Amino acid sequence: MASLAEKREAIAEEPVADPQARPEELRLLEALLFASSEPLDTATLAKRMPEGVDVKAALAQLQADYAPRGVNLVRIANKWTFRTAGDLAWLMTRESTETRRLSRAAIEVLAIVAYHQPVTRAEIEEIRGVVTSKGTLDVLLETGWIRPRGRRKTPGRPLTFGTTEAFLSQFSLEALSDLPGLEELKGTGMLDTRLPTGFTVPTPSDDPTLREDEDPLEPGDLELTLAPAPEPESGGGEGGDAA
Repeated sequence: MASLAEKREAIAEEPVADPQARPEELRLLEALLFASSEPLDTATLAKRMPEGVDVKAALAQLQADYAPRGVNLVRIANKWTFRTAGDLAWLMTRESTETRRLSRAAIEVLAIVAYHQPVTRAEIEEIRGVVTSKGTLDVLLETGWIRPRGRRKTPGRPLTFGTTEAFLSQFSLEALSDLPGLEELKGTGMLDTRLPTGFTVPTPSDDPTLREDEDPLEPGDLELTLAPAPEPESGGGEGGDAA
């Protein structure tokens, strides 16, 4: 068996990795993403990179490099950020903020907004079959997981609601299309396997573009809710705690 001194000599003789041997674009991306307090989209990263760099390919390589590490490069809502590896999340439990459970009503409303957006309060009530209290919507607006999108082109012009990037971040979704479909929901036992004929689960879409039956929000509309004012287009926020 090698002595401790021999092991130290062997380690000392191993060549030290030359940081310059690593592609410069990967080092630049690392620096930008680590220094940023919020996720960055590809366009923002491309503006800071040397001309001619294939940013998408470099991000894919960087993501592969970090896949087996304690920190992973992930894409959420088409933006890139470093996150603790999922299997190591337990390390953060002592430092996490204690959260309260959402009520069943809030969970139902959140699911309806996610799958049916853009959706109005009246449409939510029609799907649930019960009246939705303003407090339930207020809780979801306070978390930043839903937001007013526009106004429906119907009498009374009710507000339409949709999910936010914070919702995707909170549930580690790259896009709404990652939400489970009908067969997945059946497989997890969240839906009865004996469903009515013709029952379907909508294909969710988080396209921010207003639909033909929506008008833009008017000045003061956000003041009618507890939703935070939208941030400048140059940046986006990360997910919040459950209420």
